[in-house]
Amino acid sequence: MIALLIAGGFSLVFTLLLTPLFGRLFKKLSWGQFIRDDGPESHHSKRGTPTMGGIVFIVGSILGYLVGHAVSGVPWTMVGVLVLAMMAGLGLVGFVDDFLKTRKQQSLGLGGWSKIAGIVLVTTVFAFLAIHPEFLDENRLTPASTFISGWRDIDWLNLFAFGPVVGMGLFILWVNLITVSASNGVNIADGLDGLASGASIFAFSAYIFIGFWQANQSCFNDQIDPVVLYKCYEVRDPLDLAVVAAAIAGSLVGFLWWNTSPAQIFMGDTGSLGLGGALAALAILTRTELLLILIGGLFLIVTGSVVVQRVYFKITKWTLGQGRRVFLMSPLHHHFELKGWAEVTVVVRFWLIAALFVAAGVGAFYLEWVSR
Repeated sequence: MIALLIAGGFSLVFTLLLTPLFGRLFKKLSWGQFIRDDGPESHHSKRGTPTMGGIVFIVGSILGYLVGHAVSGVPWTMVGVLVLAMMAGLGLVGFVDDFLKTRKQQSLGLGGWSKIAGIVLVTTVFAFLAIHPEFLDENRLTPASTFISGWRDIDWLNLFAFGPVVGMGLFILWVNLITVSASNGVNIADGLDGLASGASIFAFSAYIFIGFWQANQSCFNDQIDPVVLYKCYEVRDPLDLAVVAAAIAGSLVGFLWWNTSPAQIFMGDTGSLGLGGALAALAILTRTELLLILIGGLFLIVTGSVVVQRVYFKITKWTLGQGRRVFLMSPLHHHFELKGWAEVTVVVRFWLIAALFVAAGVGAFYLEWVSR
């Protein structure tokens, strides 16, 4: 618990105090945001705002985690390192994309497939380390599970049912599906000041609760009530996953102080891809993969709006000879901007939606334990 509080507190103070300094440095380096001409007119004034702010909260999260463990005297764990490595790895992919955008002064940095390739490379390394039997702990647990999970492992969905070779392939594909979906979801949501960072705070807060509850109800907790032992969780080092989630949530709170409207710094793809990677890693390692659909519900909605817009446009162009649109502009938050909503109104209402999804996800997680 001490490590959790210190990790969250340190990362919050770090980003709260140092984000402006990083912003001035990024401005000197000409790392300013490029704004597309076909976007909402209200966004044109944001051109040149420092971007790549994800560097700040990624560094803050890592330092918060390390300081929390150093002060508490509790050694860090492989699961904690895996989450932070996934966050940093995808953040690096996003950094390359951001850097190319600022250098070329255009909205396209890395090509779409090049970005996906970078995400897949990082995720595949993560998946291999998370499931390899070389990394079994004293309880014979690997960081991740061979099963697809909802609120916990689903017994009849064992990816390794057809042997280790096929199983490893299926596991890597499954982990990549989760990670690509989560990282792109956060990336698409990062279109308004504070939207992605605020929504992500709620999502990571959910994993603070989930990790803490799983540690309290762990099958390897000597102090667990024998009456509820049959409900226990077989998750590796869940309390340390809560520590990581607290470090990330804390760093986002400090960053949001400067990222809220009017934003003085943007997270860029560096931040959005990193956050998506961390969310995916937490879902995989806490064995709540399908629950991420609820916890990240807002990200699913905004991504779905883009898919619906593109599919509907192509279908109507093919059938009617002229493409039509469902929304004034996608993603969904831009639709409401063009409807006349103020940017801050859209952001706060979307935060509320994100909070409701997270509440539903955490509620479903707890309800599964109660009703078991």
